[in-house]
Amino acid sequence: MPQKKNLITKFLIWKYKHISNQQFIYLVSILIGLLSGLAAVTLKNLTHLIQEGLRHGFIKKYHEAFYFIFPIIGLFLTLIIIKYIVKRKVSHGIPSTLHAISKRKGIMARYKMYSSVLTAPVTVGFGGSVGLEGPTVATSAAIGSNISRLFHLNQTSRTLLIGAAAAAAMSSIFKAPIAAIVFAVEIFSLDLTLVSLVPLLLASISAILTSYFFLGDDSLLHFQLKDKFELIDTGFYAVLGVSCGLISVYFSKVYFAISDFFSKFANPYKRLLIGGLGLGVIVYFIPPLFGEGFKTINNLLNENVSQVFNQNIFHVITDNNWIIIMFLIGLVLFKVIATSITFGAGGVGGVFAPSLFTGSITGYVFALFCNTLGLSASPLSQSNFALVGMAGLMAGVLHAPLTAIFLIAEITSGHELFIPLMITAAISYLIAKKYIPFNIYAAELAKKGELMTHDKDKNVLMLMDIDKVIETNFISLTPEMKLGYIAKEAVAKSSRNNFPVVNENNEYLGVLLLDDIRGIMFDQTLYDTISVGDLMHNSPEVIDYEKDTMKKIMKKFQDSSAWNLPVVKNGKYAGFISKSRLLSAYRRKLIEVTN
Repeated sequence: MPQKKNLITKFLIWKYKHISNQQFIYLVSILIGLLSGLAAVTLKNLTHLIQEGLRHGFIKKYHEAFYFIFPIIGLFLTLIIIKYIVKRKVSHGIPSTLHAISKRKGIMARYKMYSSVLTAPVTVGFGGSVGLEGPTVATSAAIGSNISRLFHLNQTSRTLLIGAAAAAAMSSIFKAPIAAIVFAVEIFSLDLTLVSLVPLLLASISAILTSYFFLGDDSLLHFQLKDKFELIDTGFYAVLGVSCGLISVYFSKVYFAISDFFSKFANPYKRLLIGGLGLGVIVYFIPPLFGEGFKTINNLLNENVSQVFNQNIFHVITDNNWIIIMFLIGLVLFKVIATSITFGAGGVGGVFAPSLFTGSITGYVFALFCNTLGLSASPLSQSNFALVGMAGLMAGVLHAPLTAIFLIAEITSGHELFIPLMITAAISYLIAKKYIPFNIYAAELAKKGELMTHDKDKNVLMLMDIDKVIETNFISLTPEMKLGYIAKEAVAKSSRNNFPVVNENNEYLGVLLLDDIRGIMFDQTLYDTISVGDLMHNSPEVIDYEKDTMKKIMKKFQDSSAWNLPVVKNGKYAGFISKSRLLSAYRRKLIEVTN
């Protein structure tokens, strides 16, 4: 270990002499892109290996009969891996990354570089109705964070490289480097400047090249544009946007409700049993909900709806559009439930693939419904509407309309559909945003006021450390102390004008200012008659160390016009924060963040 440290130290010394910091960031971005690409390939191949293993051997003949038990096995194995191999909590990928950026200065634990690689393929491979995108992003982000720490990069560079890692992960998964950059900017609230753009580009490029090297030109979604956008269909795409917005609200509300339900069970085995049985029943009766669901998406994009409908436990085959529509609507409703149960029961995955799944079906059903009723002068392109529906759900569920537009256009070569993509994504996003203020990734952080956004002022306040602005060089007084003691032991020995008043348990009672005794402190006749309790008064505001965020602290100074406010920690007096020190710390952090 000492030798390893010595090599790193020698390298850092060489780096300082020969490479600028910006050039080094570029090189590290390429390395992170390569490793993120490998992580994505590993996750995908492990999942594929498990799924193929379940389709062969003695199980092959009875594969559908095992749909009920597969998810329970997968969730159980995931729990065992977390408990006995990882031995730490494996949080949802992107939310944990956002938390690391906002509250841990971009520092992510080392185990997060492999925890999702071990757990996500087991969850999804055995039928968990979630995606691999979130775990891949989390793994890549942890790689970016730990490489940054290895080379002693500062917080700003660390955050940028986490974003680059996230972009690399998405680029490798979907082979869509431009959309991946937009994703990093939109989800992780990165500033799109020339300084930040180059590392994002380099990471995305190296990741997609890695993906091509190992997987060839195979892509998740197979789509060829057959029908061009017709201006007369504009209104239908707008209505589709409304539909996607409403489904997005349903998706989010069901997800939060089921998450709250499972959070009531402290025993993980109880969550596993309830969730595993529920998921097993759903997947058994509705086989298309097994796993990520990209096979279903591709069938709809190629208008092979019979391949989707025929996958039912009753083996019913029909050409009746209304029966097909009802079946597809059921897929949308139960996919959201299955996804939420998978998470609630302890599974590891992401919501990216489920949003694409529900979006493709929403768009396809909408077009099929309109065509069946003859609402359009000419039949609507069901494949085009399925494609645009994916963008609509992604924009609504993830609150990422730009990512949705560029991703769907890029991965399907459907650039001619930019206009309907923009219409549907924008409408869906606006509706979802109205009823669900924060997306699934950010909801928990937003409740705590810890969410990073594009609001610079809010971000700077969030990143500030309260411990660094608390001053403790104040002489404390008790209510019984007399004026003579104050003058000789407090005023004479203190360089401060504030004197906190506390009791014998160091609980804050009030404050005494030098101005309160200035007119009487030299009158010795009062030294034994006037006490602190006679002169003390309440502060205009008190800062609660546990509850008050920096934003709230700044507002307290603004509203009270005070120059110093006391801090109470666990009910005890902890010190003072001065406005001048707070503003100085704010300016330093602002320069650091925007550098």
